Order: sequence, then structure tokens, then C-alpha cells
Amino acid sequence: MTSENFTALTVSALFFGFIVKLWLSARQQRCVTEHRDAVPSAFAGQIDLAAHQKAADYLCAQCRLYRVDLVLSTLLFLLLTWGGLLDELYEIWDRLLYPVPFRGIALGLLHNVALIASVVLLSMLLDLPLDAYRTFSLEARFGFNRVTVRLFCLDTLKHLLLAALLGLPLCALIHWFMLTHKYWWLYAWLVWSGFNLLMMVVYPLWIAPWFNRFTPLEPGEVRERIEQLLKRGNFSARDIFVMDGSRRSSHGNAYFTGFGKSRRIVFFDTLLERLTPPQIEAVLAHELGHFHHRHVVKRVVMLLVFSLAFFMLLGYLKEMSWFLTGLGIDAKKTPDSGLALILFVLVVPVYAFFFTPLFSALSRRDEFQADAYATRMSSAPALAEALVKLYKDNASTLTPDLLYSRFYDSHPPASERVARLLSAASPAPAPDDDAPRHAA
Repeated sequence: MTSENFTALTVSALFFGFIVKLWLSARQQRCVTEHRDAVPSAFAGQIDLAAHQKAADYLCAQCRLYRVDLVLSTLLFLLLTWGGLLDELYEIWDRLLYPVPFRGIALGLLHNVALIASVVLLSMLLDLPLDAYRTFSLEARFGFNRVTVRLFCLDTLKHLLLAALLGLPLCALIHWFMLTHKYWWLYAWLVWSGFNLLMMVVYPLWIAPWFNRFTPLEPGEVRERIEQLLKRGNFSARDIFVMDGSRRSSHGNAYFTGFGKSRRIVFFDTLLERLTPPQIEAVLAHELGHFHHRHVVKRVVMLLVFSLAFFMLLGYLKEMSWFLTGLGIDAKKTPDSGLALILFVLVVPVYAFFFTPLFSALSRRDEFQADAYATRMSSAPALAEALVKLYKDNASTLTPDLLYSRFYDSHPPASERVARLLSAASPAPAPDDDAPRHAA
């Protein structure tokens, strides 16, 4: 492949993906707006018109912000690549690091890590205004935000510090492999895989408490129900925790986190305030369904397989001059591991976008399986009631555009999901005595 062909291919994929994203977003907003003035009949007795209209307005505001984000992220991609910004950052670090007293691999390692850190920092700084608007304007307007300016700044600094403490050493090690080993992609993949598996243990124990307070669930009906459910499902967890989600938002949620002995069940305090004990049990039964069907393990395996394929592909592209020059880099800088890695991370989402419907469909299948498990282990009506409450409290739309939903949504549409649950809860019809009998 020539650099001209690769440029044309990438520009075409970027432009087509951009148009598809805008089109799907417009379809979603138009569909929700058209159904704004009437609650779907299946939810008419549970969700009032005011809550339904709030969900529609909330989604439309999210769609408008998404389109702004899409334009800015596309402009940043163009600026970094064919706009020459990445090339210029490379030259700036070249000049800044020229006086350092060491050369060779050490200098190349320092140069690559500094270049990547500057791109990540630039991206974070550009995202900051949108994050602030989302938190203090959009979320606040619909009554969800509880984040103070002080807490927002502290969270931003903590994320930046974590990125530096964890990301920079990992980045340096991967680049050391790239500079010193022929089959660097295999060693890099092993390090990357080990890091991700380690984070599954480390995150719930030491990182998450840095942002939120976790307290053991107090004794009572809810805890008794949960413990009985865990026994029925032969599931072990380190403990059951309540997280102070209300510190940042009024949205409710529950999740499992951790791996092995570090596994823990976490409920947002906002969710516990809104749901009844049977509904909380049903929500947990759904989450247990993901573990019963090994969805977490399958996703981890999928992540490892795809990451291996990505590292192998990067190993190939790193040596291809058309890859860097096709994305706007001066031919004199090829091959360069730092530039290759940054450009690879930038360009992969451009092509991966077209696989979104496949992964969304797999995720929805997993959700249906987890729902089916919850109906066996708990109560289908209780889960349906809990979902409707969460749809209402979180201002989730009940009338998504079907095509948008099939393309993006990791969870089934509300009407489809609740209908399945209620169908599973309905008793089977009695046999008709007048119907003809068939021998077994």
C-alpha cells in the first residue's frame, strides 16, 4: 500500500463514520421528540407524562452535546495528523531534550514517553470544558448533579495523577521493548495483559476508595435477602458495600467489581433509597447472571485476544513507512515507535467504529441471559418494577430510535426488556380440555 492510498482510505472511513454518527444521533433525537407527548402504553401506569418528557429533553440535550464533542474530537484528529500538530510536538521535544547528557535508547525512551504524555494531556485539556459543561450545566439542569467545583477539580487532579503514576511507567516499559526487542509486540502484550488483570484486583481495593467512600451494608432485610441469594447462586464475595454515589450524582446503580478474592458487590446509596428489598434482590440477581454465564470472563478473554491482535498489527505497521507518512508525518521520522503508537491509537477507533453494531448485539444478548437468570433466581416482576423505577429516576428514554438502539445500545430497549420479563413471569396457559390429545 502507498501512503496516498492509506490517506484516502482513512479520510474516507473518518468522513463516512462522522456522517453516520451525526445521522444516527439526529434520528435518535427526532424519534424521542416525536414521542415526547405520550407515555408508551406499556408504562402508562408507572411513569407520568412529566417524567417521560424530562427523559426526552434530557436525551435531546445529550445528543446536542455529543455532536459538539464529535466535531471537536474529529478536528483534533485532523489537527494531530494531517494538520501537522503531532509532527510539531515531535520537533519541540527533540529541541527540548537535545541538551540532556545521555543518548541512545535512554534518550529515545524519554522522547517517546514525553511525546505521548503531551498528546494525552492535550486531549484531557480539550475535554475539560465539555466535562465541566456536562456536569455543571446539563446534569445540573435536570437535577442530577451534586458535584461541587472543589470536588470536580480534585477528581480531575486525581485522574491526572493516576494517569501519570500508572500510565507513564507502563508506557515506558512498552517503548523499551519496542526499542530493544525484535518480537517486542509479544512482550508488550504480556505486560499489558498482566497490567489489566492486576487492575481488576487493585482497583476495588485501593483506587476506587480514593474517589468514593465504601461502607459495609448494614444488617437488615436487604442484606438477608442478598446473602440468601448468594447462597442459592453459589456465589462468594468479599463483602457487600454501599457507595456514596449521591456525593456526585442522583443517578442510581449497582455493580460487581474485582477479581477472585477481591470481588465485591457495590450498591449506590441512591439506588438503595429508591428500590424495595425484593427489587434490590432482583437487580443483584441480574448482576449474578453475568457471572453465572461467565460474561465477565468471556469479555476479559476477548480483550486479551483483541489486544494481542492490535499489538501484532502495530508491530507490522510500525515498520511500514506508508503508515506514518499516510497520516501526515514527515518521511524522515519513519520508523519511530512513539509516533507509530500514537497514530495507531488515534486511527484504530476510526475503523473499529464500524464493528460497533456487532459488539452491541453481543452485549444485549448477555443482558437478556442475565435477565433470564434473574427470573429463575429471584422475581421477574420485581426486576421489571426495578428497571422501570431506574428508567424514571435516571431519565432514560422509553422511545429510542430502533436503528440507533441496534447500532449503539449495550442494553435492550426498555419496552422489549420489560415485556420479556413480564412474559417470563406470566403463568403458562392451561391446556384446553377439548383440544385433541396426541400420544407421547
